[in-house]
Amino acid sequence: MDFSEMIYQDWAGLVRTLIVGTVGYAFMVLALRISGNRTLSKLNAFDLAVSVAFGSVFASMLLSEGVALVEGILAISLLCVLQFLLAYFSVRSKSFAKMVRSEPVLLVRKGEILPEAIHGARLTKRELYAIARAHGHHDLSDIDLIILESDGGFSVIGEKSKDDKSDDQESDDGENPLPTHS
Repeated sequence: MDFSEMIYQDWAGLVRTLIVGTVGYAFMVLALRISGNRTLSKLNAFDLAVSVAFGSVFASMLLSEGVALVEGILAISLLCVLQFLLAYFSVRSKSFAKMVRSEPVLLVRKGEILPEAIHGARLTKRELYAIARAHGHHDLSDIDLIILESDGGFSVIGEKSKDDKSDDQESDDGENPLPTHS
């Protein structure tokens, strides 16, 4: 085994990495600026997948001689267009949005674990307790809601103050921003 090949192969590879890396990075910054903040948001599973795919495409373009610069640029452009189309149709069609987005899942209500919900979310009680601790709660009894959000994160809403009388009110647009079912 020739260990020198692990450290240095030739000047052509270094020059290719410099050129492809610089041009590819500049294009990716430009593409992300044009496509907007939504492209890298993590509002749902598709957004996360696109973010990971950007990194994967850029790494392949940068390090694999089998991926030409133009192919990488095309792949990044395709991801931007597909992400735009997904967001475009999600905003304009409730049925399309329902098909591609997951809904938030209510896991704990007023300190009580909702067993069917945690089973459906493939979580254990031990994991719920860890989530509560991570949000500064020592016991589920001081938590009003734990919600598994559509982006995979958790929202933990603590005990309401005694003055708060807005229990389960809907928002102005007629849609309740929190899930009311498990």
